[in-house]
Amino acid sequence: MSVLEDSLPGLKAGTPLDLIQAEAAANELASSEISAATKKAFLIALNEKGEAPAEVAGFAAAFRRLAVNPKLEDYADEAIDVCGTGGDKSHSFNISTAVTLILAASGVKVFKHGNRSITSKCGSAELLQALGVEFLTDPKQLRKALEALNFVFFFAPSFHPAFKEIMPVRQELAQEGRRTIFNILGPMINPGSPAHQLTGVFSKTWVEPMAEAFHTLGLKNGVVVHSVLDAERGMDELACSGTPVSAGFGASWDQPISWNWDDLGLAACAEEDLKGGDLDFNLNLLHDLMDGNAPKGLEDTVALNAGVAFSIVGKADSLRGSIDLARDQLLNGAVENHLENIRNYFSS
Repeated sequence: MSVLEDSLPGLKAGTPLDLIQAEAAANELASSEISAATKKAFLIALNEKGEAPAEVAGFAAAFRRLAVNPKLEDYADEAIDVCGTGGDKSHSFNISTAVTLILAASGVKVFKHGNRSITSKCGSAELLQALGVEFLTDPKQLRKALEALNFVFFFAPSFHPAFKEIMPVRQELAQEGRRTIFNILGPMINPGSPAHQLTGVFSKTWVEPMAEAFHTLGLKNGVVVHSVLDAERGMDELACSGTPVSAGFGASWDQPISWNWDDLGLAACAEEDLKGGDLDFNLNLLHDLMDGNAPKGLEDTVALNAGVAFSIVGKADSLRGSIDLARDQLLNGAVENHLENIRNYFSS
């Protein structure tokens, strides 16, 4: 009997898998030797029980090992990823992508992990590709790009071949309106394994469990965030619209953060300030941000997220100082100059 089949009675009785069992189950989900029916039954039972932090950590550990290795281990200890799970249906601008550009322009090594859009009109992959970023997979090319630009983009489908064995089942479950553990796993399986992360999640109920899962994986420092917009909706990132919910891991474990906008030099904004659109709209909005012509709420929100990321990697002494640094980098031409460097690098 497979691990997946063996686990079903316990899951249906509400018994969670331990870390080792979860890793074994993830390995079987990635196997071509296990039937789609068995995989589907397991994922449904796991979801109906409610995925535990150790189960998420076990899945993440397994799929990190199964990923294509970009061979950047010597940079992983200082690198950061900023991304969200998606799935919040807020149709916001590509905030995390703008943040990664601020970080890279400031000398922070960024391992950006992302994909094309599923629930919005323009995902990180679409925007970065339009900005001139090539989707590299060769370790030597990745290393050269990282050293030249402080930035690499890991296009998820190119680095996770194991996912092809589970994709048909995931698609079938999605058509039935069912979420699975894979809806939250994306930010946790960066193939470069950066030691720092700022991660947004689509539901506030997942903030603390995901932080615990990251902590179990042994990352150095990071924060999981969500912004509550109303009783039924939220965003998978920090936003000056709504109420932030956060939990730290690594060095930030059990370290509460005060999200007092006045203390941070920010102001509450309307949700409308954060809206994105299609690729052309978001490209224009990114340039408006760099020119100081974007909605103030969006500028504040991007500076906030970049400031938190700076704090995670120890770039500034205080969160207020980190936010001020981020805003300065955005508005003083540093990001615009870095985008020009990116275009020149990939076009040469």
